[in-house]
Amino acid sequence: MEKNETILFEGDLDPAFFDEMAALPEGAQLRSCIQCGTCGGTCPVSPMLPHTPRRLFAMIRAGMKDAVLSSPTPWVCSSCYECTVKCPAGIKITELMYALKRRAIREGVACKDSDADRFLRQFTDIVARNGRSHELALLMRYMMFRHPWQMLKQTGLGLRMMGKGRMPLFAHKIQDKDGYSRMVEKAIELGNQEGAAQ
Repeated sequence: MEKNETILFEGDLDPAFFDEMAALPEGAQLRSCIQCGTCGGTCPVSPMLPHTPRRLFAMIRAGMKDAVLSSPTPWVCSSCYECTVKCPAGIKITELMYALKRRAIREGVACKDSDADRFLRQFTDIVARNGRSHELALLMRYMMFRHPWQMLKQTGLGLRMMGKGRMPLFAHKIQDKDGYSRMVEKAIELGNQEGAAQ
């Protein structure tokens, strides 16, 4: 018999998932969610979200672990904290989005090969190497392989930005790059330890 994807089967749900998320420091107020929709209403990127935070929390409560962790919503979140500020229940929504990203990465179900994932990986690699972002390098590394025709369309804008000093040709250097590199290595080590402990 063929499975209808619009029907949820109890065997596909993980009832412990809600308790696991609520036990996190970021999820302490998750049980207080009244499904008012303020988070989705204040979110500047909600038109691009496949699931609003309200919907995502309902999915967490239902135990839809696989659907939640594979959702692009946490990756599209702009981290503006507008939802967190406006939430009447005091839920740390943006922090929960970060927690969902970490969990998805740890379980190997993150939105791999999505635009958000590629952008994040390119950005963190550039910052880890240089100590700060370099917009031109990020644009080249991200757009060249993902959206080359779109990059060509934006060439005029890029040249105007370079002419006005808004997008420097070379990355700015930071002081004590060796110290910064040690800090990044330690952060990665601690992150790996935290991931292994959970």
